[in-house]
Amino acid sequence: MSLDLGFDAVVDGADKRDEKPPVKRRPWLAKLLVYVLMTLVAVPFVFPVFWMISTALKTYGDVFENPPVLFPADPQWHNFLTPFTTSPFLQQFLNSVYIAAVTTLGVLAVSSLAGYAFARIQFRGRNFLFILLLSALLVPPEVTILPLFRIVSAFGWIDTHLSLIVPSIFGVPAVLGVFLMRQFFLSMPVELEQAGRVDGLGRFGIFARIALPLAKAPLAALAILTFLNSWNDFLEPLVFLRTRELWTVPIALQSFTDPITGIPIWNVQMAATTLSVVPVLLVFFVAQRQFVQGIAGTGIK
Repeated sequence: MSLDLGFDAVVDGADKRDEKPPVKRRPWLAKLLVYVLMTLVAVPFVFPVFWMISTALKTYGDVFENPPVLFPADPQWHNFLTPFTTSPFLQQFLNSVYIAAVTTLGVLAVSSLAGYAFARIQFRGRNFLFILLLSALLVPPEVTILPLFRIVSAFGWIDTHLSLIVPSIFGVPAVLGVFLMRQFFLSMPVELEQAGRVDGLGRFGIFARIALPLAKAPLAALAILTFLNSWNDFLEPLVFLRTRELWTVPIALQSFTDPITGIPIWNVQMAATTLSVVPVLLVFFVAQRQFVQGIAGTGIK
């Protein structure tokens, strides 16, 4: 018995001598490498925004200085006030906010109703109509601008904001919204609808009380996409709006030019552009989590 114990002790001691010391992991090094890599990837996206803000704080002469100056020695903060004193930029800014907000609400209403109908209601030709609807995404807006102008002119909407709101609510932004909402409603369990019918709800009651409350994430994603599309729209306001006070921000930005030479006043233009980015960033920061969940929940990775 003692011999066996002695032999086991010798073997255990030999095994312990043969064991390699554990490798010390450095999780902080891996995190540091990830941060450095992400910083390098973010530079091409962040630098244009930084250059825009830097240009907005320069004098007109400093804009063309060679080599370029990244940090102006004497920031011209009054450049951010110049758009409001030299043009009706505040009214144009509010026009964009109003048009984008109304368009977003309209697209959310139309897209959620149509998406639910395509996903949960069985009717003849449903798939064909949906494919036909999606084909509208393949047509560039430059192709449809002339017939759209004829339709808007027939309704008497030229030089009014209705020419921007109504076509957007029932146009391409709504088509994309119908697709997103349909994908979400297809994933909704049918047992929820059956439970609603047991409780006496009709089709619209099921949509309003069950389906729509569950669709907060895709609705937030659609709201951000629609707001951004309406806010950045340039072609339709350029064609339909003629009065300066009715312009939107994209049209107003290209109007900051020298009245004699017609050359853009770059520092003032960049200041106005910086101000125009603020509403979009606010909308995104408020609903960024729902935006990511909405895109993932509709099957678009």
